[in-house]
Amino acid sequence: MVTRPRRHDEGFTLIELMVVLFILALLAALVGPKFIGQVGKAKPKAAAVQIQMLANALDLFYLDVGRYPTTEEGLQALVKNPGTLPQWAGPYLDKGVPKDPWGRDYVYRFPGSHGHAYDLYSLGADGAEGGEGENRDITNWQSDSP
Repeated sequence: MVTRPRRHDEGFTLIELMVVLFILALLAALVGPKFIGQVGKAKPKAAAVQIQMLANALDLFYLDVGRYPTTEEGLQALVKNPGTLPQWAGPYLDKGVPKDPWGRDYVYRFPGSHGHAYDLYSLGADGAEGGEGENRDITNWQSDSP
């Protein structure tokens, strides 16, 4: 009769599993806040890019029509002819007027009151004028917008 050498039970011990879980928790504690901080920075940057895209569309509207949309016509004038404008050659946006990264409409005012022909901005994460950090307004007139 041939006997085989006895094999040790395969698998991990409870202590080994606890050590691995501890290491994973430690990594999550170190990396998590940095990752969350990057997500918070991404929305203001996305808003700045969308404002630039809308500004380009407004400039195309201006070149065709000879004026910017009024405050009443708003950004919808980039998608649909606001009246009987024979020079209107839109739509100037492929997918309609986007919402800001926080799900709200961009604010558009013509004429502008900050040294530009128009004011175009997002109210940031808090949805209120002013603020700092992620709550800061993202505008077309401030060069320090993200």
